[in-house]
Amino acid sequence: MERRFTKHYTLAEARELLPQLRVWLPQLQRLRRDLASYDQSTAPLLGDDDYGGGKVNQWVRNLAAFKELLAEFEQREIQVKDLERGLVDFPAIQAGREVFLCWELEDEDITHWHDLDSGYAGREKL
Repeated sequence: MERRFTKHYTLAEARELLPQLRVWLPQLQRLRRDLASYDQSTAPLLGDDDYGGGKVNQWVRNLAAFKELLAEFEQREIQVKDLERGLVDFPAIQAGREVFLCWELEDEDITHWHDLDSGYAGREKL
């Protein structure tokens, strides 16, 4: 059977990452809000010829930081499903098939899983 992911997490491995995810996800949420506010505040300036200045430099720094944090998830094959909720999925093997261990930022622990294609609505207790 062909696997969609090269990395598969045990429950213990996924749990080990939770403290780091509790740092990274709020950072991503803040950066995304900042980027959205820059987009709104700089849109009227796009007609100007001067694209430099502090706002643009800050936007570039935030965009780079956002991409850097997303790369941390990508390298680990952790799927960010809903950034606002802090919903992530860890590829795992359960009963010989690929599934996702499902976790939200507000959750104390990883307590659910779901099929790769069923999503959050199809999640079940571990």
